This record gives sequence, C-alpha cells and structure tokens, in this order.
Amino acid sequence: MIRQINRVTAAIVVLLLALIINLSYIQVFKAGDLRGQAGNQRVTLTEYSRERGPILLASEAIAESTPTSDALKYLREYADGSTYAAITGFYSVVYGATGIESEANNILAGNDSRFFVDRLQQLFANREPKGGAIRLTIDPDAQVAAMKALNGRTGAVVAIDPTTGAILALASSPSFDPNLLSSHDAGDIQANYEELNADSDQPLLNRPLAMTLPPGSTFKLVTAAAALESGNYVADSELPGPKQINLPGTDVQLGNWNDKACGAGDVTTLQSALEISCNTAFAWLGMELGADAISEQAQKFGFESEFDVPMTAAISRFPADPNKPQTAMSAIGQFDVRATALQMAMVAAGIANDGVVMNPYLISQVLGPDLTVLQNTNPSAFGRAMSVENSKILRDMMVGVVNNGTATKAAISGINVGGKTGTAENAPGEPAHAWFVGLAPSDQSKVAVAVVLQNGGGATEVSGNSLAAPIAAAVMRAVLKQ
Repeated sequence: MIRQINRVTAAIVVLLLALIINLSYIQVFKAGDLRGQAGNQRVTLTEYSRERGPILLASEAIAESTPTSDALKYLREYADGSTYAAITGFYSVVYGATGIESEANNILAGNDSRFFVDRLQQLFANREPKGGAIRLTIDPDAQVAAMKALNGRTGAVVAIDPTTGAILALASSPSFDPNLLSSHDAGDIQANYEELNADSDQPLLNRPLAMTLPPGSTFKLVTAAAALESGNYVADSELPGPKQINLPGTDVQLGNWNDKACGAGDVTTLQSALEISCNTAFAWLGMELGADAISEQAQKFGFESEFDVPMTAAISRFPADPNKPQTAMSAIGQFDVRATALQMAMVAAGIANDGVVMNPYLISQVLGPDLTVLQNTNPSAFGRAMSVENSKILRDMMVGVVNNGTATKAAISGINVGGKTGTAENAPGEPAHAWFVGLAPSDQSKVAVAVVLQNGGGATEVSGNSLAAPIAAAVMRAVLKQ
C-alpha cells in the first residue's frame, strides 16, 4: 500500500512540476507573443486607458488619440483618414490594429522598453502615462497628389527617394476611412468592417505592398539592365525587331503592340526598342541572355526578397527554370513574372541611384512621449544592381522613352524625366493592367515612382501612357515642388 501511495505521490509531483514549467514558459517566454496577438481584448482595453502616441508627418498628426468621457478613455482619430489609410492602417477595439498602428504598436502604446525611465517618471510625478510617437517619411504633397490622381480607380502608387529608400508616397485605391473602425461602438465597427470586407473592390487591401501583378513592359528595364551588365550590349547595339517572332517549339507568334516592325529591315537598337517598347526585340534579347541572367538581375533589384517597411511586402517573383519561350515572355514582364508597385519603384530607384538599391522604409524617427528623438532611421543599401556607368546609360535610355517614345505623358516642363510604360496582359476576358515606372530628374534624381492601375482602373482602352504616366507625373511634380 505504501509503495502505491509513493507512486501516486511521485506522479502528482511530476505533474505539478510539468504544470509549473509550462506556466513559467508561457509567462516568461511567450508573454510577449500573447500580448502582441491581434485582437487581444485585455491588452487593447489596457492600452485604451492611456493616451496613444501620434503618427506624424513632420509635426502634423495624421493619427492621434483624444480624451473621451466613456469607459474607453481615448478615441483614435485620423485626419484625412482615407488618404493615409494604406500607411496608418487602423486601431480598433474590435479588430485590433493594422499598418503602422500594428507594426509600431509598442511605441505608440508606450510599451517599448526604451520608455521604462519615462514611465517611472510619470508614475512618481502622478502623471497619466502616454505613448511615444512615430514620424513618417511620407511627403504629404506627394501622397495627396497620388490619391487625387488615382481618383478612386483601382490601383497603387509608390514614390521613393532613390538615395535613401525613404518612401515618399504609398497610395492604395480605392481606400477606406479608418475612423469607421476606430469608434467605441462595437456594433458600428463590425457593420462597417463587414461592409468594407464584402466590397468587391477590396478597399482594405494594401495594394502597393500586398498586390503582385505581371509588370508587363516595365520589366523591360530589368532585361535591359541585364543586357548592359552582360558587357555584350550598349544602347546602340542592334537587335532583330520584326513585326512578329515565333516562340521556339510552339506555334505562337508574339507580335508588337502596334502590329508593326520595330525598324527598317526588321532591325532596331536597344535604345529604340526600349523607347517604342518593342516586344519582339526584347523577347529575342531575353532568349539570348537566358533566364538565369535575367533572374539574377531581377534579384539584384529586390525580386525574391522580403521587405519590411515596416509592414511586410509581398515577395515579387521571376519564374523558376522557364523554358525558352517562357523566358521570352518573362523578358517582357509576362508569363509568371509578378511584382508589387513597391518592387517596381525600387527598380526605378536603383537605376536612379547610380545602380545601388536602397532598402525602403516608412518610419523616419521614433519619438518619446515628450517628442524627443529616440531613434533616427539610418538608410541602408540592399545592394548594387548595376554599375554606375550602365545605370547612367539606362537612365538616358529612359529619358528617351519619355521624350521620344511611349511615355510622353510623363513629361514635366524643364525636368528631364525618365520612364517606362507597361500594359500587362491579364486573364482571358479581363482588361490589361496599366503600368508606369519613372524617375526625375534623370541626373541626381530626387524621386522614383511606380504606378499601376489594376485592370486598367476600369478604362475601356488600356495604355500605360494614357492612364498611368499622368499619375506618375503628378506625383513627381509634387515631390519636386513644380
């Protein structure tokens, strides 16, 4: 009997030890993860008891908390909410947080370890605790210009400072008003969220970061970069540019958008092929370079990599192991090539920045509750995509596209603008996507931009020049204060 009692006692001790270890593990090692889970009501309610820090553009708050007289002491409010929704996201007592509200939550809520001394001072001084602030890189003129130019059409705009990677505009359309999700009325919040979530135009989708589409002819910049970097081609190199080209091993005849040859005697140059967006020349060039060379070049611009800005962007892809006809189509941004607007802006930015691609970022500074600067973001290089010499050649070629080719509507008086249009084929029966990527000025560029109108933004005739280029021009003018 005593032996049985000892066995039971030992089993109970083991179980108790296991329980203690498990509780200790959860409380010590998993507490942060549990607190950080979206929709954690206990944490959210605790955070509503203190003033959440603002999200700033320079000194202007685009998101801030104001005191209330109800159980939740503060209400999150967004100035011009739909203009900045893709950036700020929302902060909701029902659905948690998205966007900067989520990614910088520890700062804004005052939970960051850097605020420990400040929290002690608040405690001893009997002051209400406050969260820290986030200052963004966004240029408000550029952001407003992007949203105004999109005009509710389904699409995205990204503008980047090529020398630093600072994101100057991040626009998603159609947008939504985050104030609809930040009230203190749970019923209203749920009804508004369900309506937004059911909208076929997906206003809650962060198109600049989360949407990947075939980039169409804007990808010819990557193919042109691979050609220049190979050492076998210069701007004046001659390429075949017939009206049609047969894709090897198939019965498919790939033609040009204007149903014409790209030059006399079916011959063109790399410069001219980019200017007039010659499909047959770039398909031939893609097969000559080979898929590995184009894939390697794409990766140098950021394809196949993940970027946190701090929101995580979808990974842009170049197809793995395409055969020869698939390589031809990939070289013109079709087949299984997929890119975000952020990625295509990075391509333009890398070309603009003498071949160096910078890591993109949205947060310029982290500030304490008293708005003292705790941290400045130091720009960092993702890597070199091109040589200085070849990047200048490609910039000059892009200027030719705007001045003499398919991107005339991106022109800005008195400024040398470089660019490339794209009209990317979609699923059968669906409108094409209209693209434009560009940079300005072509020397010592201050802005690189990518614009995409999904399904042509609803237009009956889709053209990157007529639809996307004017949007990019408006954003570039805003950045350059033209």
